[in-house]
Amino acid sequence: MTDTPTKTDAKSAHRSGFGAAAREFVLIVVGALIVSSILRAFVGQMFIIPSESMENTLLVGDRVVVEKLTDVKRGDVVVFEDPGGWLGPEESGQKRGSIGRFFEVVGLLPDSSHGHLIKRLIGMPGDKVACCDSKGRLLVNGQPLDETSYLYPGDAPSQMDFQVTVPAGKIFVMGDHRSASGDSRVHLQDVDANGGNQGDAAFVPLDKVTGRAIMIVWPAGRWGKLGVPDTFKSVPAAGPAPDKPSISLTPPPK
Repeated sequence: MTDTPTKTDAKSAHRSGFGAAAREFVLIVVGALIVSSILRAFVGQMFIIPSESMENTLLVGDRVVVEKLTDVKRGDVVVFEDPGGWLGPEESGQKRGSIGRFFEVVGLLPDSSHGHLIKRLIGMPGDKVACCDSKGRLLVNGQPLDETSYLYPGDAPSQMDFQVTVPAGKIFVMGDHRSASGDSRVHLQDVDANGGNQGDAAFVPLDKVTGRAIMIVWPAGRWGKLGVPDTFKSVPAAGPAPDKPSISLTPPPK
């Protein structure tokens, strides 16, 4: 005589099937979160632009993808952690709550840029950066830059004079909206006020650099790649990078 399945057996099988499906779903979600977290940590990350300092290359609210695998170079737009005392209220970013921060960490939401800045890399270790020549152009290793393709309309390359040699392990950065950017130039003045240019607060340590911004992905109407302007291709190679920066708040010889 063959046993007939009871209603209790059918319910148990249903619960068992549902439990297996739920466990499989949880494993898929956890696996996806782990993969997303690894990609965020080592490959790429999305950031929200919090300030006007990179206009009109980047606008407030733009979402950009930052790539972490390639070494940065002159002309790149780079994201970096605050090297110490750079961030003001207008660039500190809006910090999300605990749930939002969790989704940032696992890469499911763009980083709200809290504690990070984004600028253009002007000088690598050993580079001599100066402002300005007789035509008002920024100089890198004696080569004038044509910044018309990215400089904010109406802005001068710099309103302050300076000559620096970038020290080992550091970079010199400037915003494209020079009149609204608290960048390396501003902190040259901090250095001068704190003991005769003995410090290097104006330079960003390379180990603070998160990566280079390679693409605007949102809003959809602003989608596009972020490349290195052609003017940086003509800059001569850097000289030996000193352990300490050379800083002068005077213009270069005309």
